[in-house]
Amino acid sequence: MIKTLKTIGLGVVVAGVLSSCAAASSPVTGFIYTDASGPVAVTSNTVGTKVGTSSAKSILGWVGLGDASVDYAAKKAGITKISHVDYHSTNILGIFATYEVVVYGE
Repeated sequence: MIKTLKTIGLGVVVAGVLSSCAAASSPVTGFIYTDASGPVAVTSNTVGTKVGTSSAKSILGWVGLGDASVDYAAKKAGITKISHVDYHSTNILGIFATYEVVVYGE
């Protein structure tokens, strides 16, 4: 009975480790490595002179930290009129992932 419980417990732990990978949102994903950028939104036809960034990170999908909000990025750069928003995501072997928001405006 104890051997069976140990086997089941080990199976649950292994399944948890293998299924909890770090992930960053991206239109493309690479199993080994992802490094992609793209648009989030456009609000005007002009490119702003100020640039603000915010980011969040994930380790193994177990720990996620940061503030990747548009509001935080805009406030950091003193932007009150947003012209457009881009993102950049990186994922390395599902172990470490980052998601960065880049806000442009005046």
